Amino acid sequence: MNEHPTIAQAPPVSPAPAASATTPTIRLDGIYKTYDLGEVQVQALRGVSLEIYPGEFVAIMGASGSGKSTLMNILGCLDKPTKGRYFLDGKDVSGFSKDELAKIRSQKIGFVFQQFNLLARTSALENVELPTIYAGVPIEERARRAQEALKRVGLSDRAGHFPSQLSGGQQQRVAIARALVNNPSLLLADEPTGNLDSRTSVEIMDILQQLNDQHGLTVVIVTHEPDIAQYAKRAVEFRDGKLKKDVVIHNRSIAAEVLPTLPALDDEDAIEGIGTESPAPPSNGKPAQK
Repeated sequence: MNEHPTIAQAPPVSPAPAASATTPTIRLDGIYKTYDLGEVQVQALRGVSLEIYPGEFVAIMGASGSGKSTLMNILGCLDKPTKGRYFLDGKDVSGFSKDELAKIRSQKIGFVFQQFNLLARTSALENVELPTIYAGVPIEERARRAQEALKRVGLSDRAGHFPSQLSGGQQQRVAIARALVNNPSLLLADEPTGNLDSRTSVEIMDILQQLNDQHGLTVVIVTHEPDIAQYAKRAVEFRDGKLKKDVVIHNRSIAAEVLPTLPALDDEDAIEGIGTESPAPPSNGKPAQK
C-alpha cells in the first residue's frame, strides 16, 4: 500500500473565523509561568511576548527545560499563565475558567501529540469522531465530518481499521484527522514526528505543509529537530524560559520535493536485511568458495 499522503484533492479546510485578517491568532503579552514545588518555585516562562498571525507555520524549539512544552500547554488552553495575558483570535483567554477553556479548545484548537493518543479498541473513524462528541455535534454529522477529515490525510480506505492494524505514520495521520474534525483555527503539534522514521516524518510534514500552504490553517509545532523545524516558515527558540530567537526561514524545506529523493520503506527494510547474519567462518580458515 502506498503510504504517501494525498490530501490535495480533498475539500479545503474551513478554519473557524478569526476576529480579522490583521488580528493575531496568538498574542502573548508578558507571559510568566511559575510552578510551586513545595519550598521551591520554578519559573518555567519568564516574560514571554509573541505574536503569530493567521496562516503562519511556526516551529518552537529549545532544549529540555527551556519552557517550550509549558508554552504549548498555555497556547492550547491546557494551562493558564501565572502572570501576563494570552489573546486567542483577539479574545483574552488568560483568565477563563476551566469550562470556558474547554469550550475554546473544542472550538478553535486541534492537537497532535508525539504518542498519537488513539484509543486501541476504537476504529480510526471512531477515534476521529471523538472531538465532535465533546463538542456536541449532532450524531448524524459526526461520521460525515470524520470521513472528510480522514480523506484530507489520505486514509479514507482505513476508516474501519484499529490502531494496531495501522503503521506509526498512519496512526499519526489519524491523529491529525482527529485534530481537524472540528475545523479549528489553530493546529498545535507537540513533537509530531518524534516516534517516526525519517521518511514517515517527511510525509507528516508534507500533510502539515499542505494544510498550511493550500488551506491556510495556522500551524505551530514543538520540535527539537532542526531538520523538522526547517519545514516551517518561522522558528522561535526558547532558553531558560525566555524567547531568545525569532527568525523567518527563507530556504524552507518542501516535503513534497524531499519525498521523491528518499528510499521507500520497503527498500530500506531490504537493505537493512542484507548481512544481518554473520557468515559462519570456513572450517579450514580459508575464504569460502563462491
